[in-house]
Amino acid sequence: MQKQTIHREKTQQFSRLATTLTYHQEQLATLLSAPFSLENLGAQITRKKANYSTHNRQVLVRELKKQFPELSESSPVFANIQKLESQNTFTITTGHQLNIGTGPAYVIYKIIHCIRLADELKKTYPTFDFVPVFWLATEDHDIEEVNHTTIFGKKISWNENQGGAVGKYALNHWEEMKAEIAAFFQNNPESEIHQVLQKYTGKNVAAATQQLFHALFEKEGLIVLEPNVPGLKTLFVETMQREAQVPFVEQCVHTANQTIEQLGFSPQAFARPINLFRLSEGKRERLLEANDLEVLKAMHENPDYFSPNVLLRPAFQETILPNLVYVGGGGEISYWIQQKGIFETIGLEFPLLSVRNSVQIVEASQLKKWNKLGFSWEDIFTPLQELQRQYIQANSGEELNFTSLDLAVEKLQSVLQNHATFFDQNMEKFVEAESTRLSKQMEAIKAKFVKQRKSQLDLAMKQLEDLKAKLLPNNALQERTESFFSFCKDGAIQSKIELLKSVMDPFENDLIVLLLD
Repeated sequence: MQKQTIHREKTQQFSRLATTLTYHQEQLATLLSAPFSLENLGAQITRKKANYSTHNRQVLVRELKKQFPELSESSPVFANIQKLESQNTFTITTGHQLNIGTGPAYVIYKIIHCIRLADELKKTYPTFDFVPVFWLATEDHDIEEVNHTTIFGKKISWNENQGGAVGKYALNHWEEMKAEIAAFFQNNPESEIHQVLQKYTGKNVAAATQQLFHALFEKEGLIVLEPNVPGLKTLFVETMQREAQVPFVEQCVHTANQTIEQLGFSPQAFARPINLFRLSEGKRERLLEANDLEVLKAMHENPDYFSPNVLLRPAFQETILPNLVYVGGGGEISYWIQQKGIFETIGLEFPLLSVRNSVQIVEASQLKKWNKLGFSWEDIFTPLQELQRQYIQANSGEELNFTSLDLAVEKLQSVLQNHATFFDQNMEKFVEAESTRLSKQMEAIKAKFVKQRKSQLDLAMKQLEDLKAKLLPNNALQERTESFFSFCKDGAIQSKIELLKSVMDPFENDLIVLLLD
């Protein structure tokens, strides 16, 4: 295996804002607490420690123990929950919607990025502890975004639409969907993936997803958090009531969006007049009227019946966690830079923002075909039409130039004619006829050369097209489409996680390319 890196701009796969967030956060300083760096994390520890209450920490630990009641004391997750009781323990967090299976591969990359960052921080700040957390966005309701996964290029769907928050969905036809996934690995019946899929179950989608990621990353001490529970929502009631009473989020986001536009970028999202939903059985409805006394009373009594939208959810997360850094993709982090004003309004410390590692995996067979076509791994990111143009230009020049062949035939015909004249003038007509036949034979041979060369070019064009489709499906990085399971052909999970841990680096900005042997 070889690890290579390439600047994100060269791949043409990242927006200008995402690239700036990755390489030049100082240009967005007014929208951040501080640019992400190892040095700035020291000051972030001090600020978060002063901003995060003992009460919230106690509630968090209590609720986590409820969510993992059967943990062995030898479990790294149990140890990390215990560590969170200390005011010197902080979290490194990422999150995602409840995709089927593990979702696109980048979800796994986000988690490993958090784990690696927690490890690196411990080395630099040994008197503190750092716990990786995976936040389950269980309150999202757009089932069409998350009801599928792609494994080895095949889309697996779970065709349910029960309405409301996806996390509350019952697991109807769940076993059939799991069986489809398991079928890809039927030739390895004893492999880890089958054991992991057995644990992919629970009372609803939220519980099943929590169990799946816990099974994948328990050894790493990852805490997989279900936030939509009354105990944790209670910590956020005051902020939700404030937004429901005298809405403030819209103005904060509007001000941030003006700054973003002045810096030459486009805002990722626009706030609504009220940025809260009301949850009920099979429904997730926007709140439309401010200062509704019935709503305010219901929030106090049943906080888990209410849900912040995408622009208020980060404040919920940072309220309940002693968090230092949020790790996300470029598009995801673009939401966060709209929200500093929200945090300032409610007196909450804004986290540092880290753009996750992106990883492109190239199988040995793919790399061999790519090199045979005359291209290097960097050319993977060149547009298909340009690659085809380069190939044709490099391979259809001299090979299809018949000048030397024509000269040789002309010379042979001339020699034959001279010999015929020298030996017997009666042979001239015979030699002339044979020369004409030779010319026709040469034309037929040249036509076959051309046909063969065209066939070779057509084959190369098809190979290029197929390789590009596999390496960059829909002209996007494979991590955005293919499941992590697609890279576990033998059903081995932990070895692939260890491989990714060994090559990923939370302070690496470039795209990581793995060339497998």
